[in-house]
Amino acid sequence: MAEADCKKYLKLSGLEPLIITPETNFVNVGERTNVTGSRKFLRLIKEEKYEEALDIARNQVEGGAQIIDVNMDEGMLDGVYAMTKFLNLIAAEPDIARVPVMIDSSKWEIIEAGLKVIQGKGVVNSISLKEGEETFIHHAKLIKRYGAAVIVMAFDEKGQADNYERRIEICKRSYDILVDKVGFPAEDIIFDPNIFPVATGMEEHKLNALDFFRATKWIRENLPHANISGGVSNVSFSFRGNDKVREAMHSAFLYHAIQHGMTMGIVNPEMLEIYDEIDATLLEHVEDVLLNRREDATERLLELAESYKGDFKVNEKAIQEWRNGSVQERLTHSLVKGIDEFIEIDVEEARINSTKAIEVIEINLMAGMNVVGDLFGSGKMFLPQVVKSARVMKKAVAYLLPFIEEEKDSTASSSAGKVLMATVKGDVHDIGKNIVAVVLACNSFEIIDLGVMVPPEKIIEAAIRENVDIIGLSGLITPSLDEMVYLAKEMDKLNIKIPIMIGGATTSRAHTAVKIAPEYKETVVHVNDASRAVTVATNLLQAETKTAYAKTVREDYDHLREGYLNRSREKNFLSITEARKNKLQLDWKNYHPSKPNFIGTKTIEVELSELVDFIDWTPFFQSWELFGKYPAILTDEIVGQQASDLFEDAQKMLQQIVNEKWLTAKGIMGIFPANTENDDDITLYPTTDNRQPTTFISLRQQSQKTAGAPNIALADFIAPKESGIQDYIGCFCVTTGFGVDEKASEFEKQLDDYNSILVKALGDRLAEAFAEYLHLKVRKEIWGYASDEKLSNEDLIKENYTGIRPAPGYPACPDHLEKPTIWKLLNVEEKIGVKLTESMAMWPASSVSGYYFAHPESKYFGLGKIKKDQVEDYAKRRNISLEMAMKWLSPNIAD
Repeated sequence: MAEADCKKYLKLSGLEPLIITPETNFVNVGERTNVTGSRKFLRLIKEEKYEEALDIARNQVEGGAQIIDVNMDEGMLDGVYAMTKFLNLIAAEPDIARVPVMIDSSKWEIIEAGLKVIQGKGVVNSISLKEGEETFIHHAKLIKRYGAAVIVMAFDEKGQADNYERRIEICKRSYDILVDKVGFPAEDIIFDPNIFPVATGMEEHKLNALDFFRATKWIRENLPHANISGGVSNVSFSFRGNDKVREAMHSAFLYHAIQHGMTMGIVNPEMLEIYDEIDATLLEHVEDVLLNRREDATERLLELAESYKGDFKVNEKAIQEWRNGSVQERLTHSLVKGIDEFIEIDVEEARINSTKAIEVIEINLMAGMNVVGDLFGSGKMFLPQVVKSARVMKKAVAYLLPFIEEEKDSTASSSAGKVLMATVKGDVHDIGKNIVAVVLACNSFEIIDLGVMVPPEKIIEAAIRENVDIIGLSGLITPSLDEMVYLAKEMDKLNIKIPIMIGGATTSRAHTAVKIAPEYKETVVHVNDASRAVTVATNLLQAETKTAYAKTVREDYDHLREGYLNRSREKNFLSITEARKNKLQLDWKNYHPSKPNFIGTKTIEVELSELVDFIDWTPFFQSWELFGKYPAILTDEIVGQQASDLFEDAQKMLQQIVNEKWLTAKGIMGIFPANTENDDDITLYPTTDNRQPTTFISLRQQSQKTAGAPNIALADFIAPKESGIQDYIGCFCVTTGFGVDEKASEFEKQLDDYNSILVKALGDRLAEAFAEYLHLKVRKEIWGYASDEKLSNEDLIKENYTGIRPAPGYPACPDHLEKPTIWKLLNVEEKIGVKLTESMAMWPASSVSGYYFAHPESKYFGLGKIKKDQVEDYAKRRNISLEMAMKWLSPNIAD
């Protein structure tokens, strides 16, 4: 590929970028925010229940959709109004707005309405030549002006392309017009060459799938930089009601379409089977139809389909037949399935048959782990399984080590490279880091794990001493970003030439490109999940790839940084004065705050068994990179089995945690009289426990809102002092972290990474459950403002209660410097032992802190970007330097 072409990738964005490169796997477009494809979504939009409709969008993003398709084409809807309102609402929801939007409509006025309000760079679906070149060019020019990408249908004045020749004819003509006459970026063109049903019984439909594959291949080879999309469910239309056959058809179709160059598509993940797990007979019949391999393909599939109606499941053969295989087959099976029962027996057999014990690792075990790596890399294994595989591998290696020592040979085990892993100074979170370490170790990388809260000098000293090939940095809290920048600067000063991989919840590709990469001459690359770590590490180290890969990363990051720095900074922002004038106006005249049943501070003791019912399991699965909502994830077609196995293991450990008291739950909370002053400050008045006035400082949204929408700050939910109303506020800290590190260390000594990570994940879930439990007690008893509340656990997880408990460091109040105020007010460290690091992370890690707001109209929101004038104001209010204010608020600063 020519150097100039390297940057010609399709680049989309919500709050986060989505760049489609040759290495990108298939991009899944979520289809449920489409009134023509989801009856529930249509009903909610018709009934103006937009908040519930947003939940559908949120579920799609949580379920793995990388783009969401929004369609409002329905005869009884005002499509322009619905599209405008829904996209505006999405823009205020960071967890949804992080992905790009596909504006889907057959009506130009609805498309343009969406283009006017869309956040980031989206996709228009679609335009075509069906109304002639003049209209096509007009629409394309407007889309280009709005800065969106476009899907072009294979449709012209004569009608829809229904064969191979028509598909390539229309796509070629459309491409030439867009590129040559409109000047449309070729990489922003996405063709939909029409996916039509197969096995309909009509002769002319036999080539529908095959023609799509052939046209896709032709487009990718002959229309430079163009991408391919399509609605996958169309192909199985003839088999409505037979989910088993439809799932197999979708998976097989996608498999072949991707092989031919399809890059994205609208597909329901719940209607996909794993290609390698499709019953062999069914797959043969399906592919006979898709590839038109037999004259009687349709008849044979229709006949076979009858046997798959209902809940068809392939019967498993007797357990342990695999024990009859060769020693290599048995070792591979144990590693892939995570079975350690026979590992020492099989390893010993392999050792006896080998010249040296080290060969068992280098040949037999690595062959098995290569299979694990391949399956994980291709999406056929999931993180919990990989971590179990690593446990088996460690036990095998531990068994062999004494024999290797005995041989005392200079021969060393082959390694793909040495990686130093560390959570940076001030940060205590390491679940994600540990998972990445396990995945890398499963792919022959040697891992040196320095743990958490590692100062830069220790990272640099260890990297030099151990002669590592890569440094992996992790961080969960915002101040970790500055630590990473500082470390990069120090390494550059010392002329160190070790590439850095960046990961963690607060990190991003944009931050890495803009803040970290410029400070270090060597390669810095962001890794957004464990599944990408092996590919990145391999590209960084392999002789044949590292130079070109480093150059590509640098160019991509330079391009991203340039775009970021040149963006319009003043557009769509209010000054802090204007934002305060547009604050949330609540009816204080008719509001009478509930006087708390208790004022002051109170320590809380609770048995772990009382917290179990309050656990929200969905984030637990997300921490293992299994995406989907609990309990539906347990029956998910793709990850259901793995999720169920993981859940079963979690339940067993949870029972042990409770019965054997592995962990300790400690909490403290306080409720205090309060009022808002100076718009954004919340003043807490002296009480027996709080002898001096205390101020909570809140930050206010500054982005330009749609008409009637306020710029919110948390202070808006507390009555202003001038109202004469005595209001109240609460705050808290809870932990279930004491005991987690000790148990995790025990498992690590037993070479059991799986249970080490599992106990940390459960500790985090119990801490969140404790926060939910205590909030319930506050609402119903301690404060008592919702004493008659009767909600199910599902309602609690959905936060269908009155009041909120936002936490410093999170979207509504990203200011970590509020934590010391809570700590001093409640005397947290002395009372329950939870400490703050210098970067304001809580230790133990399984801890939660925050505020309590009781007003019935209080709600969660995202602060978003703020301007420098508010940062300057904030520095004065907090009595700190502007430099320090900029440091702590840097991720939210727009300037």
